[in-house]
Amino acid sequence: MVMLLYPIVVVDPVIVKAIMVVLAVWFDLIVALVIALGLSAGRAVATSQGMGAIARWKTMDTCAKQAQAAFPDFTPDANAKREAKMKDCLNANNLPPREPLAPPQPR
Repeated sequence: MVMLLYPIVVVDPVIVKAIMVVLAVWFDLIVALVIALGLSAGRAVATSQGMGAIARWKTMDTCAKQAQAAFPDFTPDANAKREAKMKDCLNANNLPPREPLAPPQPR
């Protein structure tokens, strides 16, 4: 008597065909997804307008950091001097003035 290491399984050919179709569909979906991701990664290029906006924002951040470093206190006098320095820096770099965070308080 011959002893088999693996049992012999009789599988219906229709089931085998259905499994192969499902695997082929999944493979096609994965290939399509990889192609779509590959093509979309190549389009992630900044426009010249976007790069200009980022450069202006960086300059505005630099102005804010310089003004904060020059007048680090939060007294009314230091706040006014900090805002004046910020405004001067923005004007020197041909940038738009910063709008106040809150409307002015009535006096």
